[in-house]
Formats: sequence, structure tokens, C-alpha cells
Amino acid sequence: MIERLHTSQRMSKIVKHNGVVYLCGQVGKPQDNVADQTRECLRLVDELLAQAGTSSKNMLQAIIWLADMKDFAEMNAVWDAWVPEGHAPVRACGEAKLATPDYLVEVIITAGL
Repeated sequence: MIERLHTSQRMSKIVKHNGVVYLCGQVGKPQDNVADQTRECLRLVDELLAQAGTSSKNMLQAIIWLADMKDFAEMNAVWDAWVPEGHAPVRACGEAKLATPDYLVEVIITAGL
């Protein structure tokens, strides 16, 4: 069974299937710097994971897009402080042109229930 939450014509914010939770990409507030945008992304991830019935301790995979890899260390400082010790997911991070030039980071999470 597939369960979709917060679904619009374009996308769902959460999809649950076979004990796995898939989140859509999370972005921060456009006026913020990369550290603050990352904090906001992770706050939204925590909120969505809770709504799905899981938490960051059950993360399986993280995909992080940065508008500019020069922000890698600043984003990682926030990420490293947020990831529960001993529960780091597999992760990829790359540079991409995001939806608008104001977005500096986008975080996509897959987690178990």
C-alpha cells in the first residue's frame, strides 16, 4: 500500500511505502544564509518525519543539493550538529541550480518507519 500525505497536483510532501518514508526536497527561507537555510530545511525534515511516524534516527539516505559547493563546510557544520550520533544515513551532496537563485540548499531524506 502507498500512503501519500500533503498531496497536491504536483507532488506529495511525504510518501510511505513498505515501511519506508520518502520526503520531498526541503528548502529554507530565501533571504537567509546557507547555515540558516540548512537549519530550516532540517527543522522541516524533523516535522515531516514526525508526521510520518518516524524520526531522524531512522534516516536511510540524504541527498543534499547546494547552489554553490563553496558553502559545503558551512552546511556541514549545521548538518553534523543535527544528525543523531550513531544514526548517520548514507549521503550524497552535489552542486545544482535550484528552483530559484535565492535557494542555497535543498535536503531530500528517505527514512525507515
